[in-house]
Formats: sequence, C-alpha cells, structure tokens
Amino acid sequence: MNSAMPHLEDTSDDKRMDCLRVTTLSEMFTAISTHNGIGPLPNWVNDQGLERLNSVVDMAVAELNASGGVLGKTIETVITDPASDWPLYAQNGRQLLLQEKCKALFGCWTSVSRKSVLPVVEQNDGLLYYPLHFEGEENSDSVVYMNSPPASSVLPALEYMMSEDGGSASRFYMVGSDYVWPRTINKINKGYFSSLGITEDSYKETYVPFGFSNFQTIINDIRDFADQPGGPPVIILTVVGSSIPAFFKEIINQGILASDIPILGLDVLEADLEGLDATSLVGHLNCWAYLQNVESAANTKIKSDWGSFVKANGLPYKADVMIDPMVSAYDGVHMWAKAVEKAGTFEVPAVKEAFNGITFNCPSGYEISLGSENNYVSRGVFIGSINESQAFDILWQSDDTPKPVPFSPYA
Repeated sequence: MNSAMPHLEDTSDDKRMDCLRVTTLSEMFTAISTHNGIGPLPNWVNDQGLERLNSVVDMAVAELNASGGVLGKTIETVITDPASDWPLYAQNGRQLLLQEKCKALFGCWTSVSRKSVLPVVEQNDGLLYYPLHFEGEENSDSVVYMNSPPASSVLPALEYMMSEDGGSASRFYMVGSDYVWPRTINKINKGYFSSLGITEDSYKETYVPFGFSNFQTIINDIRDFADQPGGPPVIILTVVGSSIPAFFKEIINQGILASDIPILGLDVLEADLEGLDATSLVGHLNCWAYLQNVESAANTKIKSDWGSFVKANGLPYKADVMIDPMVSAYDGVHMWAKAVEKAGTFEVPAVKEAFNGITFNCPSGYEISLGSENNYVSRGVFIGSINESQAFDILWQSDDTPKPVPFSPYA
C-alpha cells in the first residue's frame, strides 16, 4: 500500500484545505488535520473488507465536499500504511497528530490496534473514531466508539440462541483468535453463563494465532463436544480475518450444517462469505449493528451510491456488498462533520463539547446518537442468518437503540 503523504502547502486560512487523513495501518485508520484531512486504512484482518473502509471514507468525504465541505472548507483523504505492525499504529498516529497537525483519526479494526493508538490521542489532544463492535471495558473521551459493546450485541445474540426461536442452546464451544477481543468477549460470556446457572462443564474455549487456517483438529473436538449429553450445542466464533473463511471451509468439508451445530459468528461479515459455498452455510448466524439486507431509505441510497462509486472509480470490490464496519466508518465521518459544524471549529476540545445530541440517519434504519454520559454511539443491533446469496437474512432486531453499557457486570 502507498504510504506517501502529499505535501500540504502553507496557505492562508481562506484557502486552507481541511483533510480527514486515513492511515492505512493494516487496519483502517483515518485522521483529521488542521488542513483537516480524512484518511481510511485497510486492515490485515481482511484485505477486501478493510480496503473497502478506505473507499467508503472517500465516498463519505466526496459527499461532504459536494455539499460545501465542512465549515466551508474542502476535505481531503490521505492513506498511510502501518504494515500490520501494532507499534507502528502508535507511531503513525503520533506523526499525524504532531507533524501533520491532524485533529482526529478514523479507524483501527482490531482492539489491539485501537489500544496502540489510544494513549497517542489521549496525550496529544486527538480524537479516534473507532468503527468496530468490540469488547467494551474502556471509556476514553478521546475515542468515539461507533459500534456496539457486548451488552448491546453479544448478550442479546446469546439470549436469542438460548430461546426457543434460536434453538434452545445450552452448551457452548467458544473458539477465537488469541488476542484481547475474543478473550474478553468469552470472559463476559462465561460470567453471563454463570449468572444463569450454566456450569463450567457446559462450555469450552480454545484460541488460535492470527491467520490460523488448519481447523480440522478443532472441529473434530467440537464434534466430540457436541456429542456429549447436556442439551443443544452452539459454536461461538470469534476468530478474525482469514481464519473466518478457513473455519467455514472446514465446516463445509466435514459436512456440518447449522441444523447440526449452529455457529454464532461474532465477526462474520457478508464479505467473509465471498468464494464460499453459502448453500452449505445456510442458517449460521452473526450479530452486527448493520446488515445489508435491512430495508430503509438510507440503506437503499448508500448501496446505490456505493455501487456507483465502485464502478466510477474502477475499484476491485463487488459493487453490491456493504458491510457493518463500512457503514460505521461512513457514519463516523458524517457525525464528525456534524460535531465540527456545531462547534464552529475543528479544534478538538470544542468538537468534544459538541458531541452531546449529535444524531445521524444511519443506513441501518435507526437514528444513531451520541449522549452526554460517554462517547459510545447508541445504535440498534441485528441478528442475521446466512442465506444462499452470501448475505444474511434478518432474524431479529432491537426495538430501538439501546443505551450503551461500556463496562460489563460479567467481565
């Protein structure tokens, strides 16, 4: 990926270009400078998914510029590349804030990349807009958490799977990538199970390195677990990146259907299903704050705009695939712009003061919002079921946008 940043001339305030700068930190990473720039970054976790984040930020910026920019200034995107190197996230973030005079960063996919950037924005008067649902257990006024903590996403999905409609699951095999998000999610899950009287012999957990692909032994172990007495089993999948399609390929190879052992894939997106035989995966589940099959005017518009943007720019993506982190990144750009307009300045302290009451008509069909208690965005949640078209049918969605709970009582 191109890591060069264009030189920005020292122009007058009347002509200064404001850019939201995106750092391609192997994960999406965007920054806003006093030349106010926007920048998306692709993520090592899923090149196709993450590079889409870069492009959807470009699309959101084009929308802002077409409507007059932000505070009358043009927004520009810039991309840098942290090369999947976690310390480099912090280094790039510091460079953007201090050398390039950026005011906000947009991106990071994994929690480890977010935590690498967190002290940088806190110590240097920056802002990070983080577009992924995650483990919570964090509440920084220098981060806008655009997606859902476990109380708003994971726990409702577990409740659904334990209900009669969801298959009355009572036994749980948790398999995840070996880092903070899966381990914290499963710690919360185990605390939640305990609160319901579910004993330790009813669940099992295992972790694999990033990029792990040989799941034959693990899935054989899942088969053995599922054959034990104690009620219907379910797999809680928190592997990320290339491990997701690798896991599903082995599930297909072993002929395991959702009717045998359903999978709740907490990081599984429409883009992860590309190239897989979805007919063998029908019925497996995910939960996100957006699914592309939702019916709303805003969703129809963003899908149409994205398709046109992909074709007009010759981008190497399917023009008809929209995923949650793309929508969250898109939402973040527009919510940042609204806060800047409300504050009347790009300066971070004033922008933070303007957060309370900022809303946006999200493509999910919900009006999402920021409140006064924290920087978590209130948004709805969906549970989806894989269909034969490599997408998700909506099985359940929240009635409204639940109040975010940053810290779980089950952690």
